[in-house]
Amino acid sequence: MRITDLLKKQGVEIGVSVKDKTAAIEKLVALHETCGNLKDTAAYKEGILKREEMGTTAIGMEIAIPHAKSEAVKAPALTAITVPDGVDYGSPDGDPCNLIFMIAATTDGDVHLEVLARMMQMLMDMDFTAKLKAAKNADEFLRLIDEKETEKFPEEAKKEEPAKQEEKAAAPKTAAKDKKDGRIRILAVTACPTGIAHTYMAAEALNKAAEKMGVTIKVETNGSGGAKNVLTSKDIEECDGIIIAADKSVETARFDGKPVLSTKVADGIHKPEELINKILNKEAPVFHADKKAEASSSPGTNESFGRKLYKHLMNGVSHMLPFVVAGGIFIAIAFLIDAASGVEAAGNKDFGTVTPVAAWFKTIGGFAFDFMLPLLAGFIAMSIADRPGLLVGIVGGLLASNGATFNDPGASSTIPSGFLGALLAGFLAGFLMKLFEKLCDHLPHALEGIKPVLLYPLAGLGLVGVMMCAVNPVMAIINTGLNNGLTWLSDHNLGILLGCILGAMMSIDMGGPFNKAAYVFGTGMLTTAAATTNAVVQTTCYQVMASVMIGGMVPPIAIALSTTIFRKLWTPDEQKNGVVNFIMGLSFITEGAIPYAASYPLKVIPSCALGAATAGALSWTFGCTLMAPHGGIFVVATIGNPFMYMLALLIGSVVGAALLTLLKSLGRNKVKKGAK
Repeated sequence: MRITDLLKKQGVEIGVSVKDKTAAIEKLVALHETCGNLKDTAAYKEGILKREEMGTTAIGMEIAIPHAKSEAVKAPALTAITVPDGVDYGSPDGDPCNLIFMIAATTDGDVHLEVLARMMQMLMDMDFTAKLKAAKNADEFLRLIDEKETEKFPEEAKKEEPAKQEEKAAAPKTAAKDKKDGRIRILAVTACPTGIAHTYMAAEALNKAAEKMGVTIKVETNGSGGAKNVLTSKDIEECDGIIIAADKSVETARFDGKPVLSTKVADGIHKPEELINKILNKEAPVFHADKKAEASSSPGTNESFGRKLYKHLMNGVSHMLPFVVAGGIFIAIAFLIDAASGVEAAGNKDFGTVTPVAAWFKTIGGFAFDFMLPLLAGFIAMSIADRPGLLVGIVGGLLASNGATFNDPGASSTIPSGFLGALLAGFLAGFLMKLFEKLCDHLPHALEGIKPVLLYPLAGLGLVGVMMCAVNPVMAIINTGLNNGLTWLSDHNLGILLGCILGAMMSIDMGGPFNKAAYVFGTGMLTTAAATTNAVVQTTCYQVMASVMIGGMVPPIAIALSTTIFRKLWTPDEQKNGVVNFIMGLSFITEGAIPYAASYPLKVIPSCALGAATAGALSWTFGCTLMAPHGGIFVVATIGNPFMYMLALLIGSVVGAALLTLLKSLGRNKVKKGAK
């Protein structure tokens, strides 16, 4: 498909006189109507105007390209007018527009994107656009486009698959040069709200500027047909920096630690050399992602199945945590208010809601807490199956939290399958939805547009409904067994062993899989405590959370103690950074110990694990409880038996610091002896 296949003779009008932008839009829409491109003219015009509300579609150089994707469009099409006297279109360079194209795009196909992408590239040629503006009639206008397209894409084969054509059109011209040089210096990502025009124009402008400057570049286009020419992890690792020219969100976690220059897509079109020079001159700030766990792997990355499961789980946990932390602390405050008001906690089902202020905190915190399981399952499923997985995961998590079954879909008298049920819902729903998506790949292309809005949600809701009603009874039995197990641990004084294990897990990999597994188990126990009226189970759940948090606090504090007291064993930088670990440890930020663990793994990890295990066991022994899922000493008011908890933390930290100092001194002596 070529541009002239979308642009009919009757869709081109030369020498038009329009008084303003609105009149120009009406003229171009009327041409679409004349060509029979529209099913609903009013609806299409509304789509055009909504796009203009986001920002002008004038791109400068006396050109504007209004565009919209709409169900009111019969088939992809173009119309065009030339305006010799110009019209004020709100262009970023302030010049009136003499050449205006209007794109009508359908919502159910992407074949036209190859044509639109190449048109954007062609319009960046100033000589070509000058000839179009000077065309005497529609025939000459179309001939100029046809000749330019043939010149620019001489290798095009008419029988080539449309998808391959699109990739070729969007690929950077510097590809061959990149291969010779062995490294791409500049990377870029372009995106606009509709992903049609500006996305590809910015990409073309950046490619041209880089070619002119003799710099290798690779541009990823986030168009309406999805990301093309995707940047790989190798590209990102080797580049000098990344330009993000986008008017919508793009995935940025993958750029952690690299210089990143973020700007609007219009700057990619009008200031490509300036942007490239900022990267080359190291003027771009280094980007730091907030959540590295969310950084997606590039295509071709060979990951184990276990690693993929872990990443899916962490996607759910990372989105769930804000609700757990905020909601959990509000609920803990409610308990504190009632306790301070003299309300008896033991055996009181209304504890936390007796006084009006406590009831307010408990209710608001409960609302946030209620989102925990649906969001956990929803974002696990979304990580697996992308956006179609979100609905099935959220509904699955909600069904797990209320325990719906076939006999009792309203869950009026069922046992919730709880945290474990939500985990199962997230993974099963995600993989089932992914399978369904693959099955839908065989459907006719005409149904592409209704997949995300009808087929995926409808089938997904049915799948997750049947699945959870079937597994909830089984998961409820397991959940009940877990509660009984916690009661048994408490009755037989074996909780000390659990506290010891959880404390050690929090310290073994300091933010890695073991740490996250223990933390997820601890936060899961908070949901179990909130769902039960059994006082013994509630207390045991809160003891679990206390052991988890204290285990995560010990490693940084143990390192801080050793580097502060036994300074001669550590380098000046290690001594300086060690003091910061006091704050990080008391704030429950275990990751502060990672640099030391990376430098001395055989000394730091065993020492901190033993100290954390000691603290976890002592916390359980002292009967310490914790109703908040995060915060360190800053949530001390929510800790049951806080003075003994602080004592357990101190003892565990001293044990870890003592062993670390011993191992460090033995290693130092060994080195000195060898040196002699």
